[in-house]
Amino acid sequence: MDQAARTRTTGLAFAVLSSVAFGASGPFGKALIGAGLTPLQAVWLRIAGAALVLVPLVLVLRGLAATRALRPHLPRLALYGVTGVAGCQAFYFVAASRLPVGIAILLEFTGPVMVLAWLRLVRRARVHRTAVAGVAVAVAGLAMVVQVWAGLALDALGLAAGLGAAACQAAYFLIIDRLAGEVDPLAMTAVGSVVAAAALTLIAVPWTLPWHVLADAVPVGDRSAPGWLLAAWIILVSTVLAYLAGVAGVQRLSAQVAGAICYTEAVAATLIAWAALGERLAPVQIAGGAVVLAGAFIAQRAVIDHDPPVAAPPVPAPALNRP
Repeated sequence: MDQAARTRTTGLAFAVLSSVAFGASGPFGKALIGAGLTPLQAVWLRIAGAALVLVPLVLVLRGLAATRALRPHLPRLALYGVTGVAGCQAFYFVAASRLPVGIAILLEFTGPVMVLAWLRLVRRARVHRTAVAGVAVAVAGLAMVVQVWAGLALDALGLAAGLGAAACQAAYFLIIDRLAGEVDPLAMTAVGSVVAAAALTLIAVPWTLPWHVLADAVPVGDRSAPGWLLAAWIILVSTVLAYLAGVAGVQRLSAQVAGAICYTEAVAATLIAWAALGERLAPVQIAGGAVVLAGAFIAQRAVIDHDPPVAAPPVPAPALNRP
């Protein structure tokens, strides 16, 4: 296998790992919210916790020299933290509180469509037909997974928030794509987490967070688990690992291809909710999951069929350990 093929394979593995890790946040975050946290407090907890893990990790593994190397990129990194980390999740929770959850998810996952439109209309870049086809197929499959026809009531603010989440998701892919090869994934994720935690502090009011929930046994489906263990999962797996793998994946593929592959997150979330919470899957959801995976497969062919060979950027050790 040549270097370009290894890079593509590694990128696909990171992108799928990221999607599964993001999807794994739903059941455990939902359990913490049911135990007394507000949705925004749950988001703040996972992002602030990630920042507390990542900042010391960067200093130990990369040293102060790595932080000085970030200075030319600070404006983009700040935008990444505000949009791709804080904005995407905060807007989604607002949308989900005012719209049927399936509609909110579908709106958020129009982000990859916005990526393709931005690349073609603003950057005047070539958009691979296979990537477009993959996104279209994945959107159709996602509509089946979330069964959007089950609830079609729309709220103007919820609709705006859902589109805001989509725009932030698009920014996530586009900013990472522009910084590929220039910023270390570990450092980028750390800075994004710090910026996002600071941005969410005023609206999440973490000083009112019911910290006792972390010491309590929290129901998860028919079982229960310590609140601190659920929090550790969404911080370490569904945030630290998810964002690190996502950055590493986009850097090895492209924004348009990684955006299509991210639809596997919805499939992962549905399957994990079924396993952890006992939420039943309808036959149409199972079929939709297969359609989403088919769309992701079609999209990744854009890398194989069209992209020139590229050198793999350095792989940070923590990314090998991480919606």
